Amino acid sequence: MLVEFETVERARDGDPAAFTILVNTYRRRILGTISRLIGRPDDVEDVAQEVFLRLYDSLGQLRQPQIFEPWLYRLTMNASLDYLRKRKRRPEFRMSDLSEQQVLVADAKVGTSYDRDQQEKGRVREFMGELLGKVSEEDRVLLILKEVEGLSLKELESVYDVNENALKVRLFRARQRVLKAFAALGDGAPR
Repeated sequence: MLVEFETVERARDGDPAAFTILVNTYRRRILGTISRLIGRPDDVEDVAQEVFLRLYDSLGQLRQPQIFEPWLYRLTMNASLDYLRKRKRRPEFRMSDLSEQQVLVADAKVGTSYDRDQQEKGRVREFMGELLGKVSEEDRVLLILKEVEGLSLKELESVYDVNENALKVRLFRARQRVLKAFAALGDGAPR
């Protein structure tokens, strides 16, 4: 845990300085998690603000400071899923909707040049985004929390409120669906 249990207890009891410590300590982690979950850099700060508002409003309900981190991840996941549900209702266009030609023209107009390594990372990131876009939101969120964020099975048990065996089955099935989506994409994989 990144902070002392005492700090969580003080924040839960209404100490604004302790709450500020929690926000400052976990802000970067929460921003990273949200960024990976929603894939929209422009909206990450807004969703993070919503997470910390929810944290402030509901911190008094936290019974045990020892489960603070999984509980915070659950708040983060729920706020991200709420954002994704709202976004589904109103379709938006993204850079990934543009053709490669349109992107190149736009880059040339603003004088942006990319290093070969950055382009490769971008292609891999885009491919992974496309691949994860082929599976359900639930699968994507679970895999990001486990594989990218590095949450343990114990932490995921707290986030999803299921036992370890059920979680292992979910992870196995989510991975299988990603592999199936990868096979369906075939030659579209970055090289």
